[in-house]
Amino acid sequence: MPSESRRLTLLATAALLAVTACWGSTFFLIHDLLERVPTLDFLAIRFAIASVTLVLLAPKALGRLTRDTRRQAVVLGCLYGVAQILQTAGLATTPASISGFITGMYVVATPVFAALLLRSRIGMMTWVAVALAMAGLGVLTLSGFSVGYGEALIFVAAMIYALHIVGLGAWSQPGQALGMATVQLIVITVICLVCTAPNGLVLPDRTSDWVSILYMAVFAGAGAMIGQTWAQAHLPPTRAAIIMAMEPVFAALFAVVLGGESASVRMIFGGLLVLAAMLIAELAPRRKVEAEVTHLTV
Repeated sequence: MPSESRRLTLLATAALLAVTACWGSTFFLIHDLLERVPTLDFLAIRFAIASVTLVLLAPKALGRLTRDTRRQAVVLGCLYGVAQILQTAGLATTPASISGFITGMYVVATPVFAALLLRSRIGMMTWVAVALAMAGLGVLTLSGFSVGYGEALIFVAAMIYALHIVGLGAWSQPGQALGMATVQLIVITVICLVCTAPNGLVLPDRTSDWVSILYMAVFAGAGAMIGQTWAQAHLPPTRAAIIMAMEPVFAALFAVVLGGESASVRMIFGGLLVLAAMLIAELAPRRKVEAEVTHLTV
């Protein structure tokens, strides 16, 4: 791989890892916030603020999008928004530990969808990394397992997240990442607002809750969407999914450092397995076709 291309790939990996760390930092904040604000109302407020932030910071970004890119961003926003709703509905009847593991199934689904939709050839070492990531997620999150309505909803959400990762990898272009991120956030906001409309929108009544929402909207929302969209323009979907499997690892780390939880052998072992999977995906030799990003037009 040429040095410039390799440099961009490493930069994209670092950017996606930073995005994943940012997502992980929100878990203990959300856990506290949702005791006072309904989940869908929180999502609607968060993504609305994120959308407004990007529009104000880069008002010309939307105008630079081509018609095809706008349509692709709308599709990606719909996928992400629907996945958020399904995952939220499933969480109502599913323990958080099981939810985390089932959501992590996108790590397995992403290479399958990439092979089917992008005709990507997935090498043996990549599948080893996928297996390690799933094992790590299982050790990190599972304390029991059952299958019911909630689990089924979360599984469907995980499949949609995988489609979003594949679609973002196929459609994202570095020069249009900001505009695509803005469109996706606007679409997600609309979907969440439509779902909250029948019962009205509940706003937080604490200053600390607004501070948490602003952090999650600006950094873990707007900033993370830009970072993911740009990074996936330079990374194959399967590698992106394995990197994103670090989210529960970062969530556990922040819960220990900032949330007052205690570290356990299981937490450390599960985290090391996911970290090993990410390193294998990044450092193992791969075929040329796996090092390339397939871009599609619709």
